[in-house]
Amino acid sequence: MPYVFADPEEEKAYLKQVKAELDACQTKEEVAELWKRHYLKVGHKKLGRLLVGRTVDSAMGKRGKRGEE
Repeated sequence: MPYVFADPEEEKAYLKQVKAELDACQTKEEVAELWKRHYLKVGHKKLGRLLVGRTVDSAMGKRGKRGEE
């Protein structure tokens, strides 16, 4: 599956923005709305990693470590 983001740094910046929005959510309805806005672009797995408190680099998986896949 091709990546939505050509540059890993672009994806990292986007995920940082999503993480900040997620941290600001106070209700499950807010989290559900955020999820609907972002899951098609970054995927359920990465959003789930952010939701449980992992770092952006950790949420990116292999791509965050090597920046090439």
